[in-house]
Amino acid sequence: MLLASTLLGVADARAGATIPFGEDKSVSVGFGMRGSYSNVENGAPDGSHGSDFNLDSARIFLGASLNKNIKGMFNTEWDGDRIRVLDAAAQFAISPELNVWAGRLLSPSDRANMAGPYYSLGGGYWAGVASRYGYNGGIFRGRDDGVVVWGNVAGGKLGYSFGAFEGHTFGIGSLTDDQARAAGIKASDKPMYAGRLQYDFWDAEPGYYGTGTYLGSKDILAIGLAGRQQKDGVLTTGGIGDYQSWNVDFLLEKRLGTAGAVSVEAAYYDYDTGDVILSEQGKAWSAGAGYIFPIARGSLQPYVRYQKFDADTGIDTRQEDVGVNWILDGYNAQIGAVYSRTKVTRGEDQSRFVVALQLQY
Repeated sequence: MLLASTLLGVADARAGATIPFGEDKSVSVGFGMRGSYSNVENGAPDGSHGSDFNLDSARIFLGASLNKNIKGMFNTEWDGDRIRVLDAAAQFAISPELNVWAGRLLSPSDRANMAGPYYSLGGGYWAGVASRYGYNGGIFRGRDDGVVVWGNVAGGKLGYSFGAFEGHTFGIGSLTDDQARAAGIKASDKPMYAGRLQYDFWDAEPGYYGTGTYLGSKDILAIGLAGRQQKDGVLTTGGIGDYQSWNVDFLLEKRLGTAGAVSVEAAYYDYDTGDVILSEQGKAWSAGAGYIFPIARGSLQPYVRYQKFDADTGIDTRQEDVGVNWILDGYNAQIGAVYSRTKVTRGEDQSRFVVALQLQY
C-alpha cells in the first residue's frame, strides 16, 4: 500500500497494489473500511435499546512516486453521506531527517489523532472523549490545509514535525475565515501553528504518522509533546478568541517472548478557546492498557481504556471501555468487540456494545 513505511513507520502496515512504470516511478492504490453493529442504551426513539448497523469508514488510498524524492498522496473518506477528500498533499522527501509536505493533511497533534481509527489500541478512536482533534480540530477528520516540515534525527529516535495551517475550526459554533468574513466578523487571519516532538527510548518509530499499538512487533517506550496556537483562531458570532492547546502522551509496549506483548498508554490535554467556546475548553486525561497473545488463528488483544474531559462549562464527560480485538492479519483484518459506558455531569449515563470489522487491502 501507498508509502506504508514512510507514512506509518510500520512495515507491512497495509496491503495494496503498487504499479511501477520506471526507475523510482510508481502509482499505488488501496482500500480500507470499518463497519460496526452497535446496541445503545436509550438509543431507540421510544427510549429502549437502539440497534444500528453503520459504515463507520470507507477509504480509498491513492499515491504516486515521481522519483525517490518527490511523491504525493490522495486519499478519500466516506462522511456518512458522500465521498470527500481526506488527504491531498505533495511530499518532498529530502532525507529521513528532512521532509516537506504541503496540501491537505493531518496537522501535528497527539498520538491518538496521528494514529487514527485504524491503528489505535482497540481502534475507532473517533468516539474519543479526551483527544478532541479528530472532529473538532480540522476541516474533515482532523485534516487541515497547510505545510509541515518533519523528520527523524538522533538515529531515528527523535521525531519532530512543525507546520502552519489554515485553522479556524475549533468546536461547535466555530466559523471558518470565509464564514466569519461573510458574517461581518472583524478578525485577523493568522495561520495556525502546530508542532510535535517525540523521543523513543527503545525501538525507533520512523515516519510522520504514528500508531497506538504495534501489535507486539516492537519494544516501544516513547514520550511525545504536541501543541498548536492561532491568534483569533476561534471565530463565532458571539465572540473571538485565541486558540491554544497542548498535550503530552506516553506509550509503552513490551514483547514477552512467545507469551505476547503488553502495552500501556496515557495522555494529558489542555484546551483553551479564549473563553469563547467553553464546551471545547478545559482539561482532559486518558489511559489504556492492552495485552496481545497468539492463538490458533491470529492473536487476541483484550484492552481497557479510561477517558475524562473536564469542560469549563462545569460539565464533565467520562468514558470507560472494555474490549477485545481478534487480530487476523495485523492492521489489515481485525474483528473487535467493546463495551463502553459514558457518564456526563447532569446528564444520563449511557452504555453501548459495539462489534466492529476492519479490513484493508
